[in-house]
Amino acid sequence: MTNLEKELYLSVEKNTPEYIKNNKYIDTDNKKEFIFTLKKEHLLPYNKDNNPEGLNLDNWLKNYEKEAAVSTAGIRGPQNILYPYDVRFPINIMGIMLATYAKALVAKEKYKGKRLIKLAGREVRYNSEKFLDLIVRVQAAEGIETLITYKRQTMPIWLASFLAFKLDLIGGEYITSSHGISVKNATKDLNSQGSQYLPEESMEFVNKIKEIFNIVRTKGSYDIKISKSDDKLINENFMKTINNGIDLYKEYLINGVANSENLELISSLKNKIVIENVGGSAYNTLSKILEGFNISNKFVWMNKEEDPFFHSIGKYDTDPKGNKCFYDYSVDATVIAKDKDGKMFFPVIDTLNYEEKLKNYPVGTVVLITDPDHDRLTVCQIEEEKNKEFLNKNGISFSNLNNGRLLCVYSANQSFLLIMDFWAKQLKSSNRWNNHPRFMIKTTASAKSWDEWAKYNGVKVINVPVGFKEIANIMKKVEKQIIDNPEKDVIITDVLGNDINLGKNPRMLFGGEESGGMIIGSEDLIKSKNGRIAIAMREKSASEAIIVASALTGQLEKENKTLSKALEEIFLNNEIIAKFDMREDIAYYNESEPDIEKLTKAKKEGEELRTKNDLFYLTLALAEFEGKITLDDVKTVLKSTFKTLNFDNLTDIKFVGDGTYLQFTDKFTEIRPSGTDAKTKAYGSGSDKNNISEYARILGNYSGDLNEKYLAIIPKDYYNSAKESSMEKYLKFTNKDGDNRVFEIPDYNKTLGI
Repeated sequence: MTNLEKELYLSVEKNTPEYIKNNKYIDTDNKKEFIFTLKKEHLLPYNKDNNPEGLNLDNWLKNYEKEAAVSTAGIRGPQNILYPYDVRFPINIMGIMLATYAKALVAKEKYKGKRLIKLAGREVRYNSEKFLDLIVRVQAAEGIETLITYKRQTMPIWLASFLAFKLDLIGGEYITSSHGISVKNATKDLNSQGSQYLPEESMEFVNKIKEIFNIVRTKGSYDIKISKSDDKLINENFMKTINNGIDLYKEYLINGVANSENLELISSLKNKIVIENVGGSAYNTLSKILEGFNISNKFVWMNKEEDPFFHSIGKYDTDPKGNKCFYDYSVDATVIAKDKDGKMFFPVIDTLNYEEKLKNYPVGTVVLITDPDHDRLTVCQIEEEKNKEFLNKNGISFSNLNNGRLLCVYSANQSFLLIMDFWAKQLKSSNRWNNHPRFMIKTTASAKSWDEWAKYNGVKVINVPVGFKEIANIMKKVEKQIIDNPEKDVIITDVLGNDINLGKNPRMLFGGEESGGMIIGSEDLIKSKNGRIAIAMREKSASEAIIVASALTGQLEKENKTLSKALEEIFLNNEIIAKFDMREDIAYYNESEPDIEKLTKAKKEGEELRTKNDLFYLTLALAEFEGKITLDDVKTVLKSTFKTLNFDNLTDIKFVGDGTYLQFTDKFTEIRPSGTDAKTKAYGSGSDKNNISEYARILGNYSGDLNEKYLAIIPKDYYNSAKESSMEKYLKFTNKDGDNRVFEIPDYNKTLGI
């Protein structure tokens, strides 16, 4: 254990009251069947004298519901890493049990009398094993069979998603908080398609918890059964027979990015590729995939061991202002921050100790960084220091190494542009490109260069809100039209309000988001064991991304090119003007604060600041869309508020499902409140790096105060109802032309042999 982790443990221990430490209301160490009785007292706050059993669950549910309504990637939150039954934190043993039980009840109502099978998986976060055990036992007690990895090993989120679809399960439970800080955790709820729950799906089980609480208030108690830990409905053996799903996934890859051409390119590599395995859980699966393709000798692994503290990556003993405390920047390697002196730096990259670890690797070495649930990818490459001017010219960020070398850190916008261009060239060279019309699904926050590249290459673009579940939702809409009307053009409405004709029987070239998640579409429709079809998988996969990025590396090594040179050529050859992209992350509090009272207070204050910033732009966008004000009115307000910025070339302002998108002739800026925390994210993409950075920084950090010109055109009641109105518009978008077919549970004896 490192000193930083010891400091975290000591601070948690110090800030946990004795009544929490002594109130182990659910004995997770009891492996026998037992009943937990939820009492009225549990719903109310703790009081030493009047309510010693108080857990304040009413307050927990209130906050949980709020997260469920807007969550972009599971209902996330911090936990007490030493005392996971501490219900003062959003993620806790009680909450996991209640949510699992409620989801089980919803499933049983939907599929009455049917055999129900789900999957459950986890990565390496604190208490994940406890949560997994409780989830499968609650489901078993309700008659739901759960598939788990043999010996309950870790697995990536994309494998859980893939298997939920491929095996035709009713869904899955996956324990992760993606690339979030170490003390956070969550469950990503997967539906029968293998895609993350949309907010309306989450609200179904949240409402079920409400019903249970109402029964408790009326009758005084409610019993929830927990099965024995080795219940027959907890199934490890099936996963053992399919090598924990790895063999099925290899078949999928062979029909996609792991084709013979790409495997040959990887096999030809002279320089080994470094895989940075943050958290350690990617190794368990990806190493076996690489061995199965006989290319494992082309890779070097860093951090093979599994560690919930993520090997101290992203962790510091001071905050950005220089105050002494434990501070976690997360494990997102692309994050750029300012230190107390205002100097820009890579807080995550700087903790990877690459000056030492990479000192013997040659110039040109590619480093691929993946996160704890192994769904995101950051691409880096060692270059010579003399290339600084060239890198700056093309908007490529870098960190100093040693001996006249740099580590180029590519944003996902840049690395994925390289990948989609490489994949398109492969399809063209193999005469497959014209077999189908091509399209791409991307989040609005992703780079404008993707849209420009797509336009040049005749690829249609569908823009969606942030979150891979939004990409998956569009996939299902496309599939529905292909199935229902195979001879008709597929037409999809994107979040910008555009009706996009994809042509007959189209294929998705690429789906991705600027935060590092991507998937490649399949040429042949993917089929589940029971015959369902998909144009692509429902979750981003760093394994898929690593294989195609490694093949790209092999191709560029043959051509004696760096990634930076290849990127410049894409800009030139595809007439791309918007070469630059950036993201400004505004965190309103220290997520790692161990004192829950301070944390809760700081988060609430931060959420108010986040919401105020959001409403300033959101209300203008809604009012302009509804014709209550004009674009000139919007410009007048913005000019009077931001006197150092120019809005003369603003061409549109739109609500895009979870944020506000400002379209200019030379760039875009998007201001978006985080769906998982008290943060604001400001994105920019355009032709001038300093310009887009200035707009994102100023607009993202704005207080949200309303001036006289704003109040003169926007009624206060309209402003106050904007958030509710935006949710209605978001749901209208997600539900339009939706795939509402009922999932038919197959005969698992026939399809799976179980």
